[in-house]
Amino acid sequence: MRPLILSGGPAVGKTTCGRLLAGERPRAAFIDADDIRQLVVAGSATLWNGPEGLAQHRLAARNVASLCRDFAEAGFEVVVADVVTAEVLETYRRELPTAFVVHLAIGLDGARDRAATRRVYLTDDEFDLLHRMLADPPPVDLVLDVDGLSLGEQTARLREAWAGASGGGS
Repeated sequence: MRPLILSGGPAVGKTTCGRLLAGERPRAAFIDADDIRQLVVAGSATLWNGPEGLAQHRLAARNVASLCRDFAEAGFEVVVADVVTAEVLETYRRELPTAFVVHLAIGLDGARDRAATRRVYLTDDEFDLLHRMLADPPPVDLVLDVDGLSLGEQTARLREAWAGASGGGS
């Protein structure tokens, strides 16, 4: 299977679906790019913090891609959850050219409804800003509208798309 990168705004299901999909595979790794970004303990900057935030976001994508390659060389399938902007997509395309990149799209109200059921690490303003930043996704391989889908339906559509993009592998 090609490495799968799930993108989208907050509360769209990147992490939940990514973990589920990886867990279904016989040998797989799940990488949450937020975990990689949190390795910076001093001087960290978020995506909306201008040039430094973008630079750190690109650095995280390079590190995620490196982990993907290492896991793949060891025989693992890989699923990644990240917020992929146009600039970061360029990094992934260069560093991980075989990746299948899917943007999960959801309306702001749907995202807020989902966020109400989980722990949120963003302020309301940050949540809204990040959602607006990703409302027009970069040219990924697939944009999947998940508004109104249950977790099972969303995961099933992702599973089918990933298998199709990987030549039908199961």
